[in-house]
Amino acid sequence: MIVQSIIAAIMVVIGIIVLAGKGDMLIAGYNTASKEEREKVNIKRLRLLIGGLAVVIGPLCFILNNENEVSSGLTFAGIVVALTIIVLVLANTWAMKR
Repeated sequence: MIVQSIIAAIMVVIGIIVLAGKGDMLIAGYNTASKEEREKVNIKRLRLLIGGLAVVIGPLCFILNNENEVSSGLTFAGIVVALTIIVLVLANTWAMKR
């Protein structure tokens, strides 16, 4: 339970850092992209998506894995996978400049 609390706290802190605009280097792919590729991305929207995902997954990690049941872990995994797919689709559509 202590490890889950630490992971949840780290996820929330990372999400807040990204949402505050100080964690662009934490966004996978954006940090290593060329200047031309970075110009194609609306960074404010991308920060909102990635930071929001981290802030949501943090408490879910604590709440849903608080019990030692397999169904709780599977529920957590399903929610995380669904949210990640949604964020990936939005990052490649809504967060791109036109």
